[in-house]
Amino acid sequence: MTADYYELLEISKDASKDEIKAAFRKKARKYHPDVNKAPDAEEKFKALGKAYETLMDDQKRSVYDRWGEEGLSNAGYSSQGPFDSGFGNLNDIFESFFGGFGFSSGYERNPNAPKKGGDIRVDITLEFEEAVFGIEKELKIDHLETCEVCGGSGNEPGSQPQVCPTCGGSGRVQQVTNTIMGQFTQISTCPHCGGSGQKIVNPCKNCKGSGSVELEKTINVKIPRGVDDGAKIRIAREGDAGKNGGPSGDLFIVLHVKEHEYYKRENFDVYTELPISVPQAVLGDDINIQTLDGDRKITVPSGTESGRILTLKDAGVPYLNNSSRRGNHYVVLKIATPQTLSEEERKLYSRLFELSTGKEANEESILKRFKKALHN
Repeated sequence: MTADYYELLEISKDASKDEIKAAFRKKARKYHPDVNKAPDAEEKFKALGKAYETLMDDQKRSVYDRWGEEGLSNAGYSSQGPFDSGFGNLNDIFESFFGGFGFSSGYERNPNAPKKGGDIRVDITLEFEEAVFGIEKELKIDHLETCEVCGGSGNEPGSQPQVCPTCGGSGRVQQVTNTIMGQFTQISTCPHCGGSGQKIVNPCKNCKGSGSVELEKTINVKIPRGVDDGAKIRIAREGDAGKNGGPSGDLFIVLHVKEHEYYKRENFDVYTELPISVPQAVLGDDINIQTLDGDRKITVPSGTESGRILTLKDAGVPYLNNSSRRGNHYVVLKIATPQTLSEEERKLYSRLFELSTGKEANEESILKRFKKALHN
């Protein structure tokens, strides 16, 4: 008995058509007989096609959901899937799924067409302040450029390539395989010319026939204000050179921002902790603190409790796409418990204890309870 169609595609029974299509796309790549040589790959691929064809048809799906495969047969629907009678319509299906790349063909449709060059990735580490306010960096990158000697052809100037003797200039080779379904013809890219149909007999000495050379290039990159750790910057056409007149690839810069010992960033806001003494918490005080824009005076209100947060509006990180707008700077007040007391401070705390409780002061027990209360 064939496995449940939903289980085959690993989707839920209320999956949308887009989800069905995505699931089939993933599975078809895995089990297509041209790329999977396992003995059961062909059967699995046929079953996937059958499941896909059924679930993408509203009427068939309705019958299948109620009565299963037997219900489909009783309703007059064919028990064959789209691939049971061979792979004749495979190109049409893969054309719609993979943009014209069909596994059954096994070759690029036009290997000599312009092809975009490869992308390059460069990682940069920034200081916290550099990420906040932006900076311009000079980068040296190694990339492939079109060979100036041969113009990218790979042939030594004055020489011409020959027709590939393996494929006769077609760029394709054909292999016939006998299967239980009959003969299966597979056309694939010629392994000797890579699909170009030509063979370089006198390679360019400068690029050794590749058509490109590796060179170091220096570029200046502007890091915008407000970038965060993991951000990516794309610079078009700064990657490897393309082939056959195609455009160059892109340069992707991945940013890594160092942590700061004083600031903690959350999105575009920053947080800092400010230790204050018990008298400052009780009576209030004006204190100078460090901000992203320099020192700034803030007022600690009287009667402040530990953990209270003061807000400095628009003193945080500039927004990435709107540098005129900024996050906030949040100052978290932490009451610092004194670890040691002078003789005068001990007397003052003892007197304060007597005034607030009406009890006679025991300086050692007072200090012990005092520290415990503040830590809590």
